Amino acid sequence: QLQFVESGGGLVQSGGSLRLSCAASGSILEPYAIGWFRQGPGKEHEGVACLSNSDGSTYYRDPVKGRFTISRDTAKYSLTLQMNGLRPEDTGTYYCQAQPFITTQVMCDMTPFSNDAWGPGAQVTVSS
Repeated sequence: QLQFVESGGGLVQSGGSLRLSCAASGSILEPYAIGWFRQGPGKEHEGVACLSNSDGSTYYRDPVKGRFTISRDTAKYSLTLQMNGLRPEDTGTYYCQAQPFITTQVMCDMTPFSNDAWGPGAQVTVSS
């Protein structure tokens, strides 16, 4: 199981950009999917963008398509999320997570994690 620490959040105006990073300790069986998730105010956790460690393929959920880019960092189990064209509805706490033997789409669409699976997260606030 991986334990993630996220960084890079902040306050930005609508239309602005932010870059998030996360790094993990621990280990995970391969192949696995790894991705970004978020929780908006008063909402459940939802998938944002996910990546396959086996072939590097990516999957983006509709609300962020064309605006966000997920990529692997140089360190193992590390990710970045470049967020452009931010909107107020993107406000929330952003988390990384990973799961073995699952596709990127299923992991991103289903967010199959318990409430105690999340790390500290990175707070993103977009003002209108």
